[in-house]
Amino acid sequence: MDASFTITPRFSIKLLEKALRLYTPSLAEKPMAEFLADKCDDLGFENIHTDEVGNLIATMGSGSPRILLCGHMDTVPGKIKIRKEGDYLFGRGASDAKAPLMALLLAAATIQKNNGTIIFVGAVDEEGNATGIKNLAKQKMDIDYAIFGEPSGLRNVTIAYKGRIAINLKVNVGDSAHASAPWLAKNAIEESARFAAELKNSLEENQDGKSRGMLLTATITEIKGGDSHNVTPKECNTVIDIRIPVDMNCKMVGEKIASKVTEISQRQKVEAMYSVLDETEPFEAPLNSPLIRAFTLGVMDIEHTRPSLIRKTGTGDMNIVGSLWNIPIVTYGPGDPHASHTVDERVSMSEYLRGIEVLRNTLHHLKRLHDSKR
Repeated sequence: MDASFTITPRFSIKLLEKALRLYTPSLAEKPMAEFLADKCDDLGFENIHTDEVGNLIATMGSGSPRILLCGHMDTVPGKIKIRKEGDYLFGRGASDAKAPLMALLLAAATIQKNNGTIIFVGAVDEEGNATGIKNLAKQKMDIDYAIFGEPSGLRNVTIAYKGRIAINLKVNVGDSAHASAPWLAKNAIEESARFAAELKNSLEENQDGKSRGMLLTATITEIKGGDSHNVTPKECNTVIDIRIPVDMNCKMVGEKIASKVTEISQRQKVEAMYSVLDETEPFEAPLNSPLIRAFTLGVMDIEHTRPSLIRKTGTGDMNIVGSLWNIPIVTYGPGDPHASHTVDERVSMSEYLRGIEVLRNTLHHLKRLHDSKR
């Protein structure tokens, strides 16, 4: 099929609408993978297949550079009625991240033979445990550049994400008592609350004047304790989510957690231990790469202004690949990140269409800039 003939604004919006009609929460992405495989075939992609965890992978073009375009197929749970209101298209995944995923697909479809190789990936489980990207990261794919699709807005290019350590802190006070005589034993929930607050404060101290993107943060996200309504709890588990800026790493923060847990438990005279639930290194893309320059030109072509290079406070798929592959990587896509996961998730259709144009131009600039640096 002639890709240039099929990729009209109407076709692009219809494609996104069809994708939104597929309900694909994490680990239920198969309908989306089948839909993408069918569309990739129509658009002239080759070697279309799913890997062992369910990622959809397809190739377009040939020669260098080799560019990975990766978006995720899954959404958070919860259905939203698909509808258009003015310029907005509503639906679960409209912003996060089916609009960026479709924009990557349609931009890739414009690449001519011998103008570089695009490896397009629809990844599974990004909103869950990152099964898809972890599997992809282990493969030797010989990639020069990577672009991940997430809603950034057209004039923002995400160059950095924080890392993350999630811990489960278990406090045991050794005994319990009847609730009518609480002085007979320490209360594990109360001790845990004090313990977690002190750990949080010690991790977050001495950061005056730093931007949010450069702050180390610790947030209590779950507390579980107690066995009965009239017995003081002997044990309590607290989950703490710690986000790590790019000027730190997991080892540094992990050592501080270990020493502080020991110190606080001795001071509070309670038994405390913790386990690491998740560990992801922070990542920042090199600012002087052809990829950043290509994006600057691509955004200027369509939006007539230079993009802002932003550091996100969250943690993304590019962290996992970035630290392993050591290549220029950015995250970009149409959509408002603040609309993600909300009950009225939506995307501006005009922004989505311009996003395709930005990505298409960026890929053409990247080929030229890559060739000129060799």
